[in-house]
Amino acid sequence: MKRILISTAVLLLSFSFLKAQEVYDLKRCLEIGLEQNYSIRISSNNQQKAENNYTIGGAGYLPTLDLSGRYSGSVDNNKSETTAGVVTKSNGVHTQTLGTGLDLSWNLFNGFSVQTTYKKLKELKRLGELNTRITIEDIVAKITSQYYDLVQQNIRLRNLEYALSISKERVRIVQERYLLGSASKLELQQAQVNYNSDSSNYIAQTETLYKTGIELNELMAVENVAISPTIENREIHINTELDERELERQMLAVNASLLVAERNNAVSQLDHKLVKSRGYPYLRVSGSYGYSRTMYGSGTTDYSQSLGLDYGITLGFNIFNGFNQRRDLKNAKIDIKNRELERIGLEQSLKVDLATIYNGYRNNLILRKMEEDNLETAKDYLDIAMERYKLGALSGIELREAQKDLLDAQERLLNVSYKAKLAEISLMQISGRALEYLELNN
Repeated sequence: MKRILISTAVLLLSFSFLKAQEVYDLKRCLEIGLEQNYSIRISSNNQQKAENNYTIGGAGYLPTLDLSGRYSGSVDNNKSETTAGVVTKSNGVHTQTLGTGLDLSWNLFNGFSVQTTYKKLKELKRLGELNTRITIEDIVAKITSQYYDLVQQNIRLRNLEYALSISKERVRIVQERYLLGSASKLELQQAQVNYNSDSSNYIAQTETLYKTGIELNELMAVENVAISPTIENREIHINTELDERELERQMLAVNASLLVAERNNAVSQLDHKLVKSRGYPYLRVSGSYGYSRTMYGSGTTDYSQSLGLDYGITLGFNIFNGFNQRRDLKNAKIDIKNRELERIGLEQSLKVDLATIYNGYRNNLILRKMEEDNLETAKDYLDIAMERYKLGALSGIELREAQKDLLDAQERLLNVSYKAKLAEISLMQISGRALEYLELNN
């Protein structure tokens, strides 16, 4: 009996420790996760890169201007002979040239490629935003699922705690009967075995609860990942009002993956235009303004220098490039077809996923109602069984069976409730509504 009391005290102390931490609700967990999760931060950085690239300079609208400085020299041995036979020689003639200048180059027209490139950069910027949104929605769904897994594990621990209290009461009753001589040692041993079994299940569940909390910490990317969070919700709340047709309408309108597929298709069409632009003439202007000085090592001229402006304009047209443009146009058209097929395939796949998940969601809601009724029956049956056991009208085996029936009913209800919640989360994510969990009072 002393051993039982000690183990009970240890269990209660460990349970109290779990309850002593700061309490988090779902919204707080999501806020922490969205602020600190590494995947979101990486995706945000990639989005920032795409935004940085979306400039008129990146598209090629602006000219390039270079400042350069030059120095060159030569050392020569020169020999010349006139028609009269006069020979002139000079050895080690050192000639030096210094120069500096500004060089300007500007594509005034390049087959509309500049305008098309600017539009492509805009589409890539939108893709960056959508990819960040996909990452955020995925993290929100994962944190919400993990949060309610932690709720589930807490409920399971409470159920096991209640079962442990029943077993403890049974041991107490049998202990008194044994001391009075109305119960056998076998009955006492059986009660203690059942209590020890329930204690073992309880301890194992505390480990599962701790592991689930650590996994939630990992998703939130908290600094002290070893401290399992204590959460506010004590029940699994399910939105039972989701409508399949409305979900599908929202999915087709705002699902981020579908929007990404549409943007990819737009990028492929712009790539096709870029290839076509190579068939147009191009017009370029160039200019330079600089200073040049050449110093001679021999002759009658000591040095020469110049300071001035050079300019030019080039109009050109590619006549033949080995049929490369024709090939690239065909491939660009194929890419457009592939992007459209990918979008259609993704839409079909999302519709299948929506229908499958919604069917599971609806069935689990039905099962949940049935299991709630079963649980009430199991509770009533255990109450009656416990009263009969106290009066000596029921055996310990029969009480244990009633206790097990209640635990099984609690577990079935917990399982279908969690499955329904997971289905709800998946439906919210696939319909583009996952971020609503930041506002809902879950």
